Amino acid sequence: MKSKYSEIKNIFIDSVDSNNYVDLESLSFNYQVLEESLDKPLKMILLFGRPGTGKSMTLNKLYVNHKDKREIHYFDAPILSEKEFLKSIYEAMSSQHIPQNMRVNFDGLLKYCQNLKGQREVIFLLDECQLYSEALMEKIRLLSDTRVVKFVITLHKTENEDVIAKEHFKTRIWEVIELKNADEEELEVYIQKKLVQRGFVEVSNALSSRDIKFIHNCTKGNFRETNKLLYTIFNIYEYYDLHRPEKITSNKNSKKILEMAAIKIGYIHD
Repeated sequence: MKSKYSEIKNIFIDSVDSNNYVDLESLSFNYQVLEESLDKPLKMILLFGRPGTGKSMTLNKLYVNHKDKREIHYFDAPILSEKEFLKSIYEAMSSQHIPQNMRVNFDGLLKYCQNLKGQREVIFLLDECQLYSEALMEKIRLLSDTRVVKFVITLHKTENEDVIAKEHFKTRIWEVIELKNADEEELEVYIQKKLVQRGFVEVSNALSSRDIKFIHNCTKGNFRETNKLLYTIFNIYEYYDLHRPEKITSNKNSKKILEMAAIKIGYIHD
């Protein structure tokens, strides 16, 4: 026997797949600003926000929507080795494979880019750039100065936010797009859209304003934390549905189950 909650909980598995993108007003506005920035004479564009605010998802959506129209490349995971990073940049731009035992000389790569000025614009999408070394970020800055390579980068917002004050960002980033946690109303739309898109209208309708308030209080409107909490909630529902179905109803969420999920994750303590 299979429970419908098996499928429902999987809706909330955290993923950067653009097929899971939920069109919210704030995300749509930021995405539009990002798209328009591609057509501006910018060297670097920064997507900035705390983990779980949708930076990677937005970057992935940008790549999927433009990969057939522009020279655009997506590094979804940081390439921390300078040798491998420069090799990947050159291979992407030249469509040539570099043997493993060979390395790309940075000065040569810089000259290669400079020689393409006015002929091409190649966009690189770099996620999790807070993990790159300062030395590598300096090379990224110098590549962007050629006006042939444009970088769209994501950075985690930190408590003191000193990361965006570093010298290699100060004068190069002309567009800073900050992604934030959702407010209560937007979080409700986010959850409902994810459920309705997969055909679970009844489950969406069962979410009360009290439920949304509880979820928002736990997750502070962070999308990743919300996915984690909703997955846990419906995982508990799946257990009851299979073993003690008399304990749950389909038209109203159990406050006890919501609290059990929050305790399990650590948002509240028993």
